[in-house]
Amino acid sequence: MKITLLQRNIEWANLTLNIQRAEEAIDRQPGADLYVLPEMFSTGFCMEPKESNEETLAWMKHKAKVTGAAIAGSLIVAEEGKFFNRFYFVKPNGQVEKYDKRHLFTFGGEHRRFTAGNERVIVEWQGVRILLQICYDLRFPVWSRNRGDYDLILYVASWPASRRTVWNTLLPARAIENQCYVAGVNRVGTDPACEYSGESVLIDPYGKSIATCAMNEECEASAYIYIPRLEAFRKKFPVLDDADEFEWK
Repeated sequence: MKITLLQRNIEWANLTLNIQRAEEAIDRQPGADLYVLPEMFSTGFCMEPKESNEETLAWMKHKAKVTGAAIAGSLIVAEEGKFFNRFYFVKPNGQVEKYDKRHLFTFGGEHRRFTAGNERVIVEWQGVRILLQICYDLRFPVWSRNRGDYDLILYVASWPASRRTVWNTLLPARAIENQCYVAGVNRVGTDPACEYSGESVLIDPYGKSIATCAMNEECEASAYIYIPRLEAFRKKFPVLDDADEFEWK
C-alpha cells in the first residue's frame, strides 16, 4: 500500500480555501492508495465550534471516488446537540468509517465543547488493518496497545511546536512497542493559540522513518508499507505474544 502524508498550513476557519489546498496537494501526488490529512484539516483546531462539516465530508467522498484511494482526516462534527472531533476514513466506494477522539485535550479546553468517544476503531483497507487515533491519543499507550488486531496506526494531529520532542519520541515508540507501521500527520503554520512545526512521518515497525516531511513547510511525502514483511518480522520476533494481559475500562 502506498501512503501519502499531506502536511498542510491550515487557514483559520476558512473551509473553502483549506479544502481547495487539500485537493491541490492530492492532485500533486497521484497514485497513492491512502491520503492522510491533519486533525481538523478544514478549519484548524477550533475550540469554539458553531456547526458541522458536511461540506468537507462530501468533498472527501468525492475525492476518494475520483482518485480510487481512501481519504483520511478529522473534522468538527455536530450530532444531537453535541460536538465531536471525528476522524473519517472514506473509501472510494462511498463507505465511511469514523472514530471520535477518545482523549480530549483538557489543557486546551477541548473537553469543554467536545464530547469524547469511547470506541476503539480499526478499519481495513486493501488488506491492511488500520487503527484510527487523533493527536492527544498519542500520549496514552494503553488505548493504542496492539492486541494482534492491526498493522498500522494513523495519528492525525494539530501538535504544537513547543512539544515537538514529544511528537518525535512517541511516534517511533508506538511503532516499536506495537510491532506496526505508524503514520503521524501534523499541520504547520499558526492559529490564534499555537505554532505548529509539522514533522509528519511514516515509521516502520523497527522505529525507522521511511517518509518524512520537513519542519515548518507544507509538504507531501509518500512511501509503501509491506504487510508480508511485517508478518515475517512478527513471526521471527514474536514480541506481542509476550504482552501483558489487561482490561480497558
